[in-house]
Amino acid sequence: MSGPIGIAILGSTGSIGVSTLDVLQRHPERFRVTALTAHRDVEGLFQQCLTHEPEYAVMADADAAEQLRNRLQTTGRIVEVLAGVEGLERVAALPGVGAVMAAIVGAAGLLPTLAAARAGKRVLLANKEALVMAGPLFMAAVREHRAELLPIDSEHNAVFQCLPLTFATEGLDTVGVRRILLTGSGGPFRLTPLEQLPKATPEQACAHPNWSMGRKISVDSATMMNKGLEVIEAHWLFGAPPERIEVVIHPQSVIHSMVEYQDGSVLAQLGNPDMRTPIAHALAWPRRLASGAAFLDFAQMASLEFTTPDFLRFPCLELAFAALAAGGTTPVILNAANEIAVQAFLDRRIRYTDIHTVVQYTLERVNRRAIASLAVILDDDVQARTVAGEWVAAHGGGLS
Repeated sequence: MSGPIGIAILGSTGSIGVSTLDVLQRHPERFRVTALTAHRDVEGLFQQCLTHEPEYAVMADADAAEQLRNRLQTTGRIVEVLAGVEGLERVAALPGVGAVMAAIVGAAGLLPTLAAARAGKRVLLANKEALVMAGPLFMAAVREHRAELLPIDSEHNAVFQCLPLTFATEGLDTVGVRRILLTGSGGPFRLTPLEQLPKATPEQACAHPNWSMGRKISVDSATMMNKGLEVIEAHWLFGAPPERIEVVIHPQSVIHSMVEYQDGSVLAQLGNPDMRTPIAHALAWPRRLASGAAFLDFAQMASLEFTTPDFLRFPCLELAFAALAAGGTTPVILNAANEIAVQAFLDRRIRYTDIHTVVQYTLERVNRRAIASLAVILDDDVQARTVAGEWVAAHGGGLS
């Protein structure tokens, strides 16, 4: 492809989307913004359209799309505004798009991300749910349509950087991998006494010590459900069985993950906690380009700590490991229930410690099925959300 590569950003007003635009702005000779999308943030997407001048803008919400269309018409900017899942899927598969940043949070990102894979795009995967919900179907689409799948989560991007390029065709055993070690900071409640956790507020849960993230992902980091989802994601990305994926708490967030080899060697990827680093890596792969992230000052690193996560403190992590082992649609049910529970906590309808309860309750009441089709996945997602919502309605309330 001659000239700048067209980029579509699914979820451009979120933290990953904003960081992606920052990296793209630093390299206008290499990239151009073709499409930007958001859910309901009309003002945010409007300002991004003025700054980056995409050819397409998509609002998942139809009313928000009409508002955006009307606002853009007053500026004289020529931007085609689309709406809904159909609009998201269309821009993800545009012929003029060379790479798609899949950064829509939650299950809403599954269909457009799958559309990008089926269109044979370079998929920069920041949406965990595409693999958590539809791992076998998504990976089959990547292979069938010869898409390029590059992980954006800092942990998976780190693992990718520590593996030989032949791992995808040869397998982990052939290249000598013993374990994949995913690091996590432990979040804001790593040292909080357990008896205080039921009183934790959304503001406290979202105050991540190292990373700047959206509210939902911040809560997932506090419960370490995000790490559990990453374990499931790593299983599909790297072909690793559950028993060869481990989680290590690393409060400094300098080592983003590690790969241990059979000869005793451990390769680690280090860097400041800045999502622009994995974003730039995936955009330029197999080359490198400047991301804007600060460089590490090794003299300022007093120590690097590592501990094993405690399932009493992080029961959601244990549930995620169990869901991966159970297989089928169990991860779908896990993810759906967690999304309902986290939103209820953010809305102050349930306590922080109820998040785990809602997820476990839902897993016990929705029967897992084999993933025979996308319809099965979407149906179990709906069932799980219904059951989780019933628990919230019965036990939740206006918490002060």
